[in-house]
Amino acid sequence: MNNLRQQFIAFSVSAGVLRFGEFTTKAGRQSPYFFNAGLFHDGATLAQLAQFYAQTLIDSGIEFDMLFGPAYKGITLASATAVALAGKGHNTSFAYNRKEAKDHGEGGTIVGAKLAGKVVIIDDVISAGTSVRESVDMIRAAGAEPCAVLIALDRMERSGADGALSPSSAVQQVSQEFNIPVVSIGNLEDLFTYLNAAGADPEMAQYKDAVSAYRTRYGV
Repeated sequence: MNNLRQQFIAFSVSAGVLRFGEFTTKAGRQSPYFFNAGLFHDGATLAQLAQFYAQTLIDSGIEFDMLFGPAYKGITLASATAVALAGKGHNTSFAYNRKEAKDHGEGGTIVGAKLAGKVVIIDDVISAGTSVRESVDMIRAAGAEPCAVLIALDRMERSGADGALSPSSAVQQVSQEFNIPVVSIGNLEDLFTYLNAAGADPEMAQYKDAVSAYRTRYGV
């Protein structure tokens, strides 16, 4: 398995971050899989995750000057990715925001490097796009330019209630709204490819039909 995207899916499954079964999403949907980046919570898995983020960003060819991690998950992801990029010969500064403004010390809501130049926003997933919109506003308010969003998993899923689904996914909506690319390490197609490749494993094969049905119903 030498494809980076497939390696990422396999890694997420082995780390228990990507799970199969019956889950209720924030939107109230019954999903056959669940991805929780908060479970990358030890040094070894976080280090490996950061390597995936860093290599995906390098492979994208996107020109950037620094990273931005929206609170809260994005803070760890952006800082870890900066470390991984430095290890690959790309020393990059990073910043993140705090939820409440600080009135002493460095003050304000931005911590880390001054927002400047072309900024990549790093997060785990895009659900409603709220975190990205807030990040774009902060970056532009500082006079910098949001140039891309880098996430771990693109669910490739249309938003809205059943019977009134949007024509595009949250990721597509964000990309169109801000005219910036959204790059993911892996997506629903990669997950399905992984399940197909794992056909000989009955534990994995049992979820293939459920994921396929979910993709048919909600996918873009």
